[in-house]
Order: sequence, then structure tokens, then C-alpha cells
Amino acid sequence: MLLLFGAVPSDARVEHDGNLLTGGGVTAGIDFGLALVALLVGQDQAERVQLMLEYAPQPPFDRGRPELARPEILHVVRADMEVVMNQRRAIVRAVASGAGFGTAA
Repeated sequence: MLLLFGAVPSDARVEHDGNLLTGGGVTAGIDFGLALVALLVGQDQAERVQLMLEYAPQPPFDRGRPELARPEILHVVRADMEVVMNQRRAIVRAVASGAGFGTAA
């Protein structure tokens, strides 16, 4: 849906483009915060924050992206998310077109 706003989608957990810094996903939010701290006050401070948080991710499964998921799990998740994603697409299209939230169905 980012294409509707002229953005170029990326698989990066944290993306730095000019004066924009973005992150996607739950743990990517922590990665984003650490990257922002590093940009603002330096890597040493970011490492101190990471240590204070004891942030050392080790997911029990390496299945957190569609291309890594088992096909049967991916199928179930996509089916479960279909209604929600259709609603989100309608909202994003309305916002991207300048129509706002009121016209999304």
C-alpha cells in the first residue's frame, strides 16, 4: 500500500532515507528506536540503551516473514487477515486519493 503514496517498499527493519527514519514490525520498533538514538546521540549511547533494556532478540522460530513461513501457516494467516487487509486497503486508498477516512467502506 506504500506505493499509493509514492513510497518505495523495503524489507529493511529500519529504513533511513534523508531526513526520514521508519521501522516496521513489533521488534523492529525497538530496532528503530536504537537506530534513532544512534543517529541523535551516537552508537555508544544506543548500545547503553540496548544493554539497559537487555534487548538480545532470539526468536524461537525463523518464520516471521512471509517468505520464511511454512506454506500451510502462511495460507491460514492470509485467510485470517483478508477482511482486515481489505478494510485497510480501502482506508489507505481513500487517504492516498485525498478523500479522507469518511469515504472508506
